Amino acid sequence: MRKLFALFVAVVGLTVAAADTPAPETLVRNTSQEVLDLIKKENLSPSDKRFRDLVEAKVLPSFDFTRITMLAVGRHWRDATPQQQDALTREFRSLLVRTYSTALTANKVQNIEVKPVKMSDNDTDITVRTEVGIANGQPFPIDYRLLKVNNAWKVYDVAVEGVSLVTNYRTSFNQTIQKDGIDGLIKALAERNASQPAKAAGK
Repeated sequence: MRKLFALFVAVVGLTVAAADTPAPETLVRNTSQEVLDLIKKENLSPSDKRFRDLVEAKVLPSFDFTRITMLAVGRHWRDATPQQQDALTREFRSLLVRTYSTALTANKVQNIEVKPVKMSDNDTDITVRTEVGIANGQPFPIDYRLLKVNNAWKVYDVAVEGVSLVTNYRTSFNQTIQKDGIDGLIKALAERNASQPAKAAGK
């Protein structure tokens, strides 16, 4: 459950870079505090429409879901048709968003400490390290892998306590593809999403 919760923290901590491309650690720090303050102030839960709107507006633009899916699928990605790639990205994105939302109910964030990042103006691929403090538990590390594309930083992997999101899913995805093919993986993801419908969808 900690890793599920950590994935939510990962998306909470990042947003789209402004035109002047602020330092990644500043971007993480400012956005995470803004979102956490809003959640506490309004006492939001994953079933609230406001919460879902917040995720859509503040979180999703920060992630390169196509790249994340491509890396998670691994060598099989190039064998997929454009339609299959789109379907994989769509279903995997839905799965991750549900994970982020439901994980919030398991823990309460107390603070997020963003570690300084040493980087040059020419760097385009960096890791931002943070430590997450939660209620009634030991703090734990989350590392964000970000790629700078078109003057904006995008997340393409998250490591929780040293475990990579991309690597973790790649193992299970590879097993499913070897057994049932790419369409089998799409079907499995779609069925998993359908079996966990968003609560209070009309709220």
